[in-house]
Amino acid sequence: MAGLSAWFWNERFWLPHNVTWADLSERAAGVEYPQAGHLLAALPLAVGMFAFRMLFERFVASTCARLLDIHPDVERKAQPNAVLEKVFTSITKNPDSRHLDGLSKQLDWQVRKVQRWFRQRRNQDKPSTHAKFCESMWRLTFYLSIFMYGFQFLWQTPWMWDTRHCWYGYPYQVLTPALYCYYVTELAFYWSLLFSQFTDIKRKDFVAMFVHHLATVGLISFSYANNMVRVGTLVMFVHDASDFLLEGAKLANYAKYQRLCDLLFIVFSLTFFATRLVIFPIWVLNSTMFESWLIVGPFPSWWLFNVLLLVLQVLHVVWSYLIARIAIKAVLRGKVCNDVRSDVESSSEEESPASDRTTHPRKAENGTNGHCPAAKSRPPATPT
Repeated sequence: MAGLSAWFWNERFWLPHNVTWADLSERAAGVEYPQAGHLLAALPLAVGMFAFRMLFERFVASTCARLLDIHPDVERKAQPNAVLEKVFTSITKNPDSRHLDGLSKQLDWQVRKVQRWFRQRRNQDKPSTHAKFCESMWRLTFYLSIFMYGFQFLWQTPWMWDTRHCWYGYPYQVLTPALYCYYVTELAFYWSLLFSQFTDIKRKDFVAMFVHHLATVGLISFSYANNMVRVGTLVMFVHDASDFLLEGAKLANYAKYQRLCDLLFIVFSLTFFATRLVIFPIWVLNSTMFESWLIVGPFPSWWLFNVLLLVLQVLHVVWSYLIARIAIKAVLRGKVCNDVRSDVESSSEEESPASDRTTHPRKAENGTNGHCPAAKSRPPATPT
């Protein structure tokens, strides 16, 4: 085990030439540098954050949802039917016309009635708008709070105004309490998302988001371990700038404030494009790739860090394309709302004779039930 630890923490990989871990472990005159062991504090903090979230959603978010007339009860439940339940659980949740005709004859029901039963049964297993509202309200609260904290903290730092200060004196850059708090809080939040993902609303991108949260935890920990925390704070700040706007758009959508939802989605889209496609490459990548090269020089973990940030930029481009496509389609339809990928299927068509021929809306990638593009354009909170 000692040999594995020595191999993993090889100084020639993690640190610039002629710098050792012993150099960074010295605490002369109250000076302290980041240590990997500091990150262990994020685990109990994540547990506490998870517990606080449960209380917040139950007593604060749930109360707000009820005030907005968003209730947790399922509006319609499928009537008990052993035959259809067996088909639903064992064969298919979306029967084709052949299955529908056979079940219609077997039960002596109209095809429309069988369709309605399966539609209600599918929606019965899906999370209520109330549950999604509470989850989004917690995320909005955290993202907005950490963004405001990051803005207040970075406003007073020299590297906010001149990114070359991210590298002056590297890696002998002092760890301040405010910087440590910023880093550990972000790390604890993503640890808490790993915990809560197993109790949260189940979505189609469960595996992708789980991997994303692991990658985020890894990148935050990586940048802390080799004291790239200054530029790390810039990365976190850039990504936090748009996340709370998307959650706000979702809340407006769930509360059926469509104009507010549309406005917030537009602001989110513009902010996302500006921060991820302009500010991030010009402000952050330029510093990590070119300024650091001139001031510090490359070393193995420097190369890895920049490769990961470049991969992140590729993801920014992909997500921006998806968001732009959503926005363009919405504009062409004449209104920004009207999300055809709602995950709670509309029952309005059931009252129309044409409903037997209607193709039901596809499930939303991220499990929302409204008509706002925000419902289907949730890029994951990106890693640091």
